[in-house]
Amino acid sequence: MFVVWGVVTITFALRALSPGDPVNLIAGQVPDQATRDQIEQDLGLDQPIYVQYFDYLGDLLTGSLGYSYNQRRAVSDIVAQHFAATVELAVAATVVALVIAIPLGVVSATRRNQPADYGATFGSLIGISTPNFWLGIMLILIVATQVGFIPTSGRGIAFHEAVYSIFRYGYVGHLFEWFTYIILPAITLGTYFTALITRLTRSGMVDELGKPYVTATEAKGLPKTLVRYKHVLRNTLIPIITVLGLQLGTLMGGAVITEEVFNWPGLGQTFITALRNGDWPVVQGIVLFIAVAFVVINIFVDALYARLNPQVSDE
Repeated sequence: MFVVWGVVTITFALRALSPGDPVNLIAGQVPDQATRDQIEQDLGLDQPIYVQYFDYLGDLLTGSLGYSYNQRRAVSDIVAQHFAATVELAVAATVVALVIAIPLGVVSATRRNQPADYGATFGSLIGISTPNFWLGIMLILIVATQVGFIPTSGRGIAFHEAVYSIFRYGYVGHLFEWFTYIILPAITLGTYFTALITRLTRSGMVDELGKPYVTATEAKGLPKTLVRYKHVLRNTLIPIITVLGLQLGTLMGGAVITEEVFNWPGLGQTFITALRNGDWPVVQGIVLFIAVAFVVINIFVDALYARLNPQVSDE
């Protein structure tokens, strides 16, 4: 809760210190001073800053994120409309990262100082060093222009709608459409995560492979592949899950640039638009939502960590 309160306080302070008059954003250059005074009174801007702050906290406690006069809608409705797209992109990027990174990390650890290990290490270095906005633009220029069925912007169809289409009508075309729209943004957003998990998996596997239980299980005649993936990799997954939870929250907050590049209608693009328009209630609402999501994800990861490693819960 302290983290959420800190985010609320900092964003409110930035709003108070930001240049520009909120009344101008709502009323434009209306010369009627009485109208402007009425708007200022309705927004509570005629009150001292500390009164505005506690009024804002009171609204949050009642579940109100404020009202966007630019869009003429409640901020909670705007967040509800766009958050699913951001979560969808973050989860897709995570899946892409895990599918590539874990097998690559295992191969790199079991073939140390071999070409596969060098290739995985070099690829991880490139992935960590590559800015995602540049990678997104390159994917648009190189891949999408050469492969005609991959769109370069937009969302197309939501994942739940594609799944519903399969169960309701038996039609898989919408799922393919969803895949073509999300694949490039997911790769762009998940590249850094892929490199990070690859290096973490390799490091954990190298440590585990040197322990006595590995030699003992192999001496019993168990296949090396079974030992590596059932025993060694399972023990390696504990720190990976911790990083996974942290990075999932980071992906939700860090999808801003990727969403802007691919015109993905999520919270990131909405945040950029609100920032450009000076729509501070929307900016505050999105930042607060991401902060709460980050805290919830971390709590879930801690619980899962204790489940996988009972020694943590006993301490």
